[in-house]
Amino acid sequence: MLSYLINKITYAFLTLFGVVTVIFFLFNVLPGDPAQMMLGQNEDSEQLAIVKQKYGFDKPVSTQYFYYLNDLSPISFHCNQKEDYTFLRDGKYSAANLFTIGNTTIVLKFPYLRESFTKQGKKVSQVLAETLPNTFVLAVSAIVIAMILGIILGIVSALYKDQWIDKTIQIFSTLGMSVPSFFSAILFAWFFGFLLHEYTNLEMTGSLYELDDFGEAMHIKWKNLILPAVVLGIRPLAVVIQLMRNSLLEVFNQDYIRTARAKGLSEFQIIKKHAVKNALNPVVTAISGWFASMLAGAVFVEYIFGWNGLGKEIVNALNTLDLPVIMGAVLVIAVLFVIINIFVDLIYVWLDQK
Repeated sequence: MLSYLINKITYAFLTLFGVVTVIFFLFNVLPGDPAQMMLGQNEDSEQLAIVKQKYGFDKPVSTQYFYYLNDLSPISFHCNQKEDYTFLRDGKYSAANLFTIGNTTIVLKFPYLRESFTKQGKKVSQVLAETLPNTFVLAVSAIVIAMILGIILGIVSALYKDQWIDKTIQIFSTLGMSVPSFFSAILFAWFFGFLLHEYTNLEMTGSLYELDDFGEAMHIKWKNLILPAVVLGIRPLAVVIQLMRNSLLEVFNQDYIRTARAKGLSEFQIIKKHAVKNALNPVVTAISGWFASMLAGAVFVEYIFGWNGLGKEIVNALNTLDLPVIMGAVLVIAVLFVIINIFVDLIYVWLDQK
């Protein structure tokens, strides 16, 4: 088990290294000067030179790449000369000095995702910390809806195979997989948030935290979570229904299920103790994949519903070419993908041991 976990972590590290490399070179071949993006209309030659030196934009791309790796690495190297980019200036980030070799200090720190171009030097990690929890709440809510309803409806569909209830569920799941999320978001916002607002008391747009009527304090608005969570959960719900139904029908044909029936076990006991557990592997795979993709794919849903999450922040960053925020968001999503995949592999091991 330990060697398996070490191998997974090694592959995860290599994957993330490849992601970091692709992200850096992809965004550094884009046209435009990052220093000019940061200064906007207030630029002049002297300010441009200062910003380029401060952020290392005056160096070759290969050197900037190593600077980027140094910023992301938990153990980083810093020159003690103030004019050097790697000089650990005050306010850049908190770090614990390990030791010094000559003119270089080696420190231990959290990965540094740099500063936003458009938010007046606000750190990318702070931007993501303010938006990622909202997306996480939305994704968890959506996947819980998809998981609970999907497993239940999948079991019902399998038990009543080829009957009207099975065909109705299949039509629903097919529509759920076919309709794009952005269209569902517009439709739900218009229908439940506008036409039926008097009965549902739901708004067309809104985020998890909103100012009160006096504009003095932020309060949680749980009702704003309902529509985006349902819309985001429709497609994974449809997939879970199909997978659970087909997997359960396959399990029902296994010899040990026939043996359990021959022993006189009730259908409920067979489903609870034998069938469902063995049918869950493909469902777990689907749920994990959808959960990870929701963190990245909630862009349209968040933007349409005005949900202040990572997806909406990515759209805003793309509109303003705020490259550090885009790069940081993509990197965080990649890390979450890797962590979730490792977690799912551990769940497989646990299921096989049951």
